Amino acid sequence: MTLLLGGARSGKSAHAERLVTAAPAPWTYIATAQAYDDEMTERIALHRARRGDGWQAIDAPLDLIEAIAGVPDGRPLLIDCLTLWLSNHLLADHDVEAESEKLVEILAKPRGNWVVVANEVGLGIVPDNALARKFRDAAGRLNQRIAAKAGRVLFMVAGLPLQVK
Repeated sequence: MTLLLGGARSGKSAHAERLVTAAPAPWTYIATAQAYDDEMTERIALHRARRGDGWQAIDAPLDLIEAIAGVPDGRPLLIDCLTLWLSNHLLADHDVEAESEKLVEILAKPRGNWVVVANEVGLGIVPDNALARKFRDAAGRLNQRIAAKAGRVLFMVAGLPLQVK
């Protein structure tokens, strides 16, 4: 498993797609985004158009663990992204720690070439409200736990991958 971290617009998704498509198709793409507004609808459409043929797309804004479990053994998998998945659970007032524990457990046993995308949100200033701090802290803890299980960790900066692990 490769964990691909970076900031907004750092090139994470495009690089993750290149890593997955280095293996023969079919590829599975598990998307965690939800289109709450026109901007997000447009972003999702751009991602879909860029991927093209060969991808089986699964929308799993909350049910990521079940979606991963349903991916056939040996199938290249891209999960984009853990940060949105975490946001979805926080906004639904779910037990983020329990959900994260289940996610770490299934990601610790990849059954093929898996690439997992997440945002690094801890490089900026301390957020000014409790919910934003809770999110930042939960995302940081989740990224640490996934990175510990990953065989490779890359950090994207300006479209360039830096190997961390």
